[in-house]
Amino acid sequence: MDLLAVLDEAVAALKTPLGEDDREQGWTDELRREIQEEISMSRSALRRHGAHMVRYLRPRLDEWIEREGVRPGRLQSLVSDVQRRLVEARRMA
Repeated sequence: MDLLAVLDEAVAALKTPLGEDDREQGWTDELRREIQEEISMSRSALRRHGAHMVRYLRPRLDEWIEREGVRPGRLQSLVSDVQRRLVEARRMA
């Protein structure tokens, strides 16, 4: 799956309301919205300016959710995957 497709999937998942499991894992509506907006901005930059723009993205999503005390689960896994793919894309650029 290409990077933009992964970002699209993440944004769509983060737009949906939190479930009980998500809340128990430490997610709040505010955190969900903020992370979704951050991923949306990266996605927009890549769409607007092209794949070379990945060099300028400095994703720190994993640090962010760790600082917020989010525990492993569906959304944490999704955000970690986005983080990993952005870092890999930067290395390949």
